[in-house]
Amino acid sequence: MSTTQTPPVLAAELAQAWADIQRHHPELPDLAAPESLIGESSSACGHELSFERLLHEAVHGIAAARGVRDTSRAGRYHNRRFLAIAEELGLDHPDEPHPSSGFSLVTLTPEAKRRYRPTIERLQRALKAHTAATAGDTARSFRGPAARHGSSGGGVRVKAVCDCGRNVRVVPSVLAQAPIVCGGCGKPFRIPEVAGAA
Repeated sequence: MSTTQTPPVLAAELAQAWADIQRHHPELPDLAAPESLIGESSSACGHELSFERLLHEAVHGIAAARGVRDTSRAGRYHNRRFLAIAEELGLDHPDEPHPSSGFSLVTLTPEAKRRYRPTIERLQRALKAHTAATAGDTARSFRGPAARHGSSGGGVRVKAVCDCGRNVRVVPSVLAQAPIVCGGCGKPFRIPEVAGAA
């Protein structure tokens, strides 16, 4: 396998892994934007992208499909309803909840590791190749304020402006999903170009 995989290839591997989970859990909705998981982090859901984290996200997907409120405190605290679905998907948990994140720190059971072994191995290869392909381009690539502050973007807000001079603080990945329109002038907010960036 080439070590020059690009994010679209990794996104395809994530979509395939999600489809593998759907085969065992048909009520799991489709993953609309697998590339949104690349480079995003959440302290409640784990900092590293892995199959375990993908299965964690699938728990949230099934909870949404069932109309189950599986978190509180702005999505940080994972409650016992989250835990019940996590167990269905093959995730184990500590006996006691974490004070701030609840039962978010789940791990694969031995049975789930066996069931998804080919998927896990394929995704690990893709993640390793993606990391190798993107690690060497940091000197000349602008990664935005999230990279400068040691975060991968899971909550770092930057200033977005509109033509009338109003501004809002927004997570760049949220703004990339769809325009946020100014109520004053009706034009979309944008993140200004950084002076000197090529």
